[in-house]
Amino acid sequence: MSVEELSQEERDTWMRALKNWSISREGKAIERIFEFADFRAAWGFMSQVALMAEKRDHHPEWFNVYNKVEITLTTHDAGGLSLRDVNMAKAIDKLV
Repeated sequence: MSVEELSQEERDTWMRALKNWSISREGKAIERIFEFADFRAAWGFMSQVALMAEKRDHHPEWFNVYNKVEITLTTHDAGGLSLRDVNMAKAIDKLV
């Protein structure tokens, strides 16, 4: 099954719904930085995201230092941002 990149109009519409996420990589990805009380809380969050990502077969790019987790979502098969990224972002947002 082919995954299609979102059009500019679709991307703009979805970004209004994903208020805490921002466009990156010239419109090819979205990103968000999460901050937690400490490393344990950040790691717990990452563990929850990892399990979700594995179930969805859609894995984030991420970076962690102490209590901060930076997540970038893009769909390599689509060559940019897709509905899979939007749905993953919405699911991640429900964890915090």
